[in-house]
Amino acid sequence: MSRSSEPVVSRRMLETANIADREGYQEVAEAVAGATDAELDARPAPGKWSAREIVHHLADSEMTSAVRIRNLIATDNVAIVGYDQEVFARRLHYDRPIAASLAAFKAARETTAELLDRLSEADWKREGTHTEHGRYGMDTWLGIYSVHARDHADQIRRARASARRG
Repeated sequence: MSRSSEPVVSRRMLETANIADREGYQEVAEAVAGATDAELDARPAPGKWSAREIVHHLADSEMTSAVRIRNLIATDNVAIVGYDQEVFARRLHYDRPIAASLAAFKAARETTAELLDRLSEADWKREGTHTEHGRYGMDTWLGIYSVHARDHADQIRRARASARRG
């Protein structure tokens, strides 16, 4: 291995661990644990998502990401289709209970972690084209989803805190 490739491999290993260790899911589950409906529905600022909406977004995003990585691995030159998360929030009834979305998020993450553990170096080099962002490879996917849940767990904590302040 050349010296220049070591940071990329180390970054990939770290980011893979972030998904495989399931801590992102655990942080989200802890962030919503014991939340009242008022806390789940509070918006930290106008136009910002509530904790409830964030949980549904995470479920939809993780399920979408699970399909994306599978398509990247199994389909040559796959087109990765973008989606409008705001449209999802409006049309997919993000006002519903969160239990099923938490379970879907957890399952998508766990099954993807099992897959990541088995990828070869050739698998990691596979690419497709994202309809909004162009070239989209395995490392692009990993860079996005390795921090996604943790970032949203912080948003959930802020949204719940806004209910207690206001």
